[in-house]
Formats: sequence, structure tokens, C-alpha cells
Amino acid sequence: MRIVNLKLLNFRNYNHLTLSFSPNINVIYGKNGSGKTNLIEAIYVLGLTKSFRSSTDKVLVMKDKNLTKISGVVFDNINKEYQLTISGDGKIAKIDSHRQNKLSDYIAKVNIVLFHPDSLKVIKDSPSTRRENLNIDMSQFDNEFVNLLNDYEKVLKQRNAYLKVMYANANKSQTYLDILTDKLIDYGLKIYKKRVNFIEQINKYIGDFYSKISGIGTLKIKYQSELKDKNQEKLKKMYNSLKDKDMLLGNTTLGVHKDDYAFCFESESLKDYASQGQQKNAIIAYKLSLIELFKHERNIKPILILDDLFSELDNEKINNILEVIDKDLQIFITVTDLNKLPSYIKDKDNKIFNCGFGEIREDIWEN
Repeated sequence: MRIVNLKLLNFRNYNHLTLSFSPNINVIYGKNGSGKTNLIEAIYVLGLTKSFRSSTDKVLVMKDKNLTKISGVVFDNINKEYQLTISGDGKIAKIDSHRQNKLSDYIAKVNIVLFHPDSLKVIKDSPSTRRENLNIDMSQFDNEFVNLLNDYEKVLKQRNAYLKVMYANANKSQTYLDILTDKLIDYGLKIYKKRVNFIEQINKYIGDFYSKISGIGTLKIKYQSELKDKNQEKLKKMYNSLKDKDMLLGNTTLGVHKDDYAFCFESESLKDYASQGQQKNAIIAYKLSLIELFKHERNIKPILILDDLFSELDNEKINNILEVIDKDLQIFITVTDLNKLPSYIKDKDNKIFNCGFGEIREDIWEN
């Protein structure tokens, strides 16, 4: 899979921008704050319809403009044009000028694996951050999973709202709550099984990648859920036992929306004791495992984006990482210092772009 070109209209600090890319390696360099990450964010949004930097679409639209439009030709056996328009009225996604009825039908078409500095939050931050990351990654593999998540969230909101109604009015019927609980359990068990299977697939690769990058030990992801080894009947009893507590809180305290997972080195969580360097190696190993999953499960080689990956790494660690990356991928790399790049990247078949505060121009490699 390759992105052939990209056109931006009113995206962040880019008013109008048109670029054509190498099918191999594309290096975007410039000072901090010059707009490098804005460019690779646009590529990411084109594929996944949301930003990795903000939960608010409004920030993607240039100040004093009504909408932003991102379009690009993507080659995956054939060329197709993808277009995403974001405005106050929502999002419109098109493929070859045909509007997509649901965003979930669009999301899994342009596949992207991204590393950026905030990727470490998957280890450091809250369970909700980890769940969101997992959901986004899985959405590129499984449309059914996206629909299940949407159905689950809808029923969860309905159940929480009815819990508040029941707390305010003790005479309200239990029957409707039971119906919502049954639906929540049904969707939840399906989501749980898909997540566990996905983690199992990642674990086939992540330990080997971590060992190659770091030179030590092995790594594994452990999924944590109250749904483990539970069937519909057992879960129904658990929900019933929590009813009074949930009514008091106005919130459902059991379900896959509370699940978590941990990156573990020799059975110990990296969150608890690992250095930032070890955590970074773990996330890189996870991203490389995603690529392997794309290759083996979907027969796709995704687009790889490495945003500011090399800033705190020495040359040996940089080379260790680059050595294990599939050379047949299209790769985007952002850097502030071109001297961080191995000499073989400075090849005529690769492209370099100079980024300077709202403007980007294709440059030439210096010997």
C-alpha cells in the first residue's frame, strides 16, 4: 500500500498544499513547530478519519475557515482517490467520488501504523488510553469490531441513563434494565473475545521484535478483564449484584469498557518499573508486530509513519530499529536533524521534504 499524493485544504497551518511521495522512504525535516507533525497527521486522518493528537476535530480546521478537506491517491493494486471533508456538520468520506454511507466502511481501507512521541502513553497512562489505542488498531482489521463497539457504547449510554432514572424513581420497572443488561453482556462477550484473539496474534511477534531491538529478554501483552472465563449467566448474576451500586453512581461498573492490558517483561509490568527507553522499545516492537499482522492476516503492507522516533536514540539503536523494518514498506520519517539518518536513506529513490512553518517543498539530498 502506498500513498501516491496528498492534497490539503485548510488543514491546521496549511492553506493549500499538494505533494507527491516516494513509494519508498519520505523524510520530512524542519525545526520543531514547523508543521512536520501536521503533515503526517493529515495522512493519518485521511486513513482513520480521526487525529492521533486531539479528540476534537475542530482543531484540524484552519482558523477562520469552515471546513478542511484532505484527499489523496492511494495505490493498493490499483489507484483509488480517498477524500475526507471535516466541518461543523460532521465528516464526509468518499472513495473515487462515491460517498461512503458509514465511516466504519471507510476506515479499514487505508492502513497506517504510526509511532509518535505520545505513543508511550499507551504504557504510562490510564486504562482508557490503552483501550482507545487497542480499539483504533483493531478497527483497521475488523469492520464487525467497529460496529460491535458502536452498539456496545449505545447500549451502555442507555443503561447508564436508566440507572439514574431508577435511582430517582424506585417504582421504575426492572424489566427494561434487564433487557439492556442482556444486550450489554452479549456485545461485551463478543468484543472481549475479539480483543483477546487480537492480543494473542500480536504476542506471536512482539517478543522477538523486542529482543532484536533491545538485545535482551522478551515481551508479552497480558489482557485483563472481569469477563475472563465468564458466560452469559454468570455475568448476569454479577450485574445484578452490582445494581444498587450502579444506581447510586449512575454508571455501569462492569464490562469491557473497564478492561485493561499490560506490556510485561518477564511477567513484570513495564508501567511499574521500566525506563523510558525500555518503554519506547516495547511500543516500537508493538508497532512492528502490527505490520506483521497486516501482512499475514490481511495480505497488506501498511504505510508506516515514524514521527520524531530518532530524537533521543543513539546511532546504534536507530540502526537496530531500521534493520528489522520491512524495506518494502512506504515509510514517512520526521526529523529535526538529518545527521540522525543512516546514509543509505539518502538515496535517489527516496524523497526529502523541507518543512518551514506552513510551507513544504521537496528538497534534494546533499552528499
